Amino acid sequence: MPQTLGLIGSGMIGSSVARLAVAAGLEVVLSNSRGPETLADLVAELGGRARAATPAEAARAADLVVAAIPLKARDRLPAGALAGKTVLDTSNYYPERDGHLAELDAGELTSSALVQRHLAGARVVKAFNNITPHQLLTLARPTGAPDRNALPIAGDDAEAKAEATRLLDVLGHDAVDLGTLADSWRSEPNTPVYIQPYLGELPAMSVADFLRWTLGNPGIAVPAAQVGRLVETAERRPAGEARLPSAG
Repeated sequence: MPQTLGLIGSGMIGSSVARLAVAAGLEVVLSNSRGPETLADLVAELGGRARAATPAEAARAADLVVAAIPLKARDRLPAGALAGKTVLDTSNYYPERDGHLAELDAGELTSSALVQRHLAGARVVKAFNNITPHQLLTLARPTGAPDRNALPIAGDDAEAKAEATRLLDVLGHDAVDLGTLADSWRSEPNTPVYIQPYLGELPAMSVADFLRWTLGNPGIAVPAAQVGRLVETAERRPAGEARLPSAG
């Protein structure tokens, strides 16, 4: 089990992962694209187990790394510092934000396979990409809890997936292995396991209003067996049709 978790990207998902990690007793090294000084408030909130650094410093200091950045920023991940590391990739492909990427639009690659191509020396695992940030926090439960929530993971390296599974367990969630990075489309936007099962019926609203709405929603725990069924029923749709989370 990692003792130090590195965060590259400290936005909504990254901050939620950091909060769960600190609560679980892990050391956390936070980073973002704007510099360590911009993370002072979050570090103060998290307490003595957290510190801020540059992305490369966070990568080198960590036993395990979570990359919580938009897909369009993948080329800014410090590939050299991440060589030999297991990297949990939380990104999704949203053309309206990331621009159209021909290989993804054509279904030749998944978004996490694209990240793996950039991080050729690392072991990439798709994780945390199908749940909203607040529900990642509110649905966390101790190991063995009857209402334990589950999240899908995917990757090409068995030991890296085992590391990811152990981290999810410590953070309060079960993991469901859906296969390789080539299979990771099964948890991406436009699939049955993406966001809605953890929230229930989604009202039509803007992206900003949707994210505010999730803050008042306690979430719905989705057990591992249900995640497995949802993943199996997924039908691949063109990735270029993906939209940012909202029903509007």
